[in-house]
Amino acid sequence: MNHAITQGKTDTPGLTFYYEGKALTTSVKWVQKWLDAGITYTGTTRYFNPKVELFDEKSAGVSFCADETKAYNKDRKTGKVDKAPATDDSYVLYNTRLEKTEQGVWQTTDGTSVRGSETCVQ
Repeated sequence: MNHAITQGKTDTPGLTFYYEGKALTTSVKWVQKWLDAGITYTGTTRYFNPKVELFDEKSAGVSFCADETKAYNKDRKTGKVDKAPATDDSYVLYNTRLEKTEQGVWQTTDGTSVRGSETCVQ
């Protein structure tokens, strides 16, 4: 999804390869919101605290945190970077469901995110 946002396209190969079903639909809509707003982002996002739960041979749950305190919105036309100060909302908890395809690829099929989750705020 990050690559799709920075590339400014909703149909990047990675997005359509690693996302399926509801997760793909939701992700395409999310990327489109960035495009409609005329922004991308720059900086660094740190991912941490991964947890994996295998439900069976073909499905799993994955949760992880994102630290976006050093990631900033950037205007696509002007290149101006919005270095707004970090807040608790700069930390995001992701919960996803993955399913394994016949080709052995784990695809995200559903997911949620919670900004400012106490699980992730540091």
